[in-house]
Order: sequence, then C-alpha cells, then structure tokens
Amino acid sequence: MAAPGTAAARGSVVSGAAAVATLPVAVYLTRYSTSYELLHAGFAIPLIAALGVLALVLARRAERRSAVSLTGGGRDGVATAGRILGVLGLCIAASALVALGVYGLLEYVGSRG
Repeated sequence: MAAPGTAAARGSVVSGAAAVATLPVAVYLTRYSTSYELLHAGFAIPLIAALGVLALVLARRAERRSAVSLTGGGRDGVATAGRILGVLGLCIAASALVALGVYGLLEYVGSRG
C-alpha cells in the first residue's frame, strides 16, 4: 500500500511542473501562429497562477497526511518538490504580470507624446 498523501504529492509535482511550463509553451506557440501575437501569451497568466496555487494546496495536503500517518512523520521529498514548483509557477505568473503592466504603461506614455 502506498504511503498516505502520495497521490497528492505527485499531483502537486504535476501541477507545479505544468505551472512552470505553461508560459514558455504559450510564448513558443505564438511564434508559429499567424493569428496570435506575443502579447496574447499573457492570457495564460491566470492559468499559471491557478496551477501554482493548486500545487501548493496539494503539497500541503500531502505533508499533512504524511505527518499524521503511522508510517512516519518525516517530510516527503515529492511534496517538497511540488511546493517549490508551485512557488516558482507563482513567481513566473507575477513576473509576467509585471511585464504586461510595464508594457501597458509604456504603450500609454508612448501614445500620448
């Protein structure tokens, strides 16, 4: 039988890896699309944030389940990896949001002068 929280720990790694990979994939796809531009990759930011939060929630659930199990209360390395990937995904979403904000500001200032 698998340790408690193993599915949640694996889910946190999968969703964290998806959060980290979403923006580069979105940018890559805009390069080869004729109907989408680079700015349209910004629509992936809410998805990245949601996947990052999901990774953090699942990692926390896995760590709590392993802490209350009879098999041992040590930290699960898989859950820790999921937590790190989730935080990294949230950082990518935040930096992409700042980049879009700066772009919008520069477009506004450039259009006024």
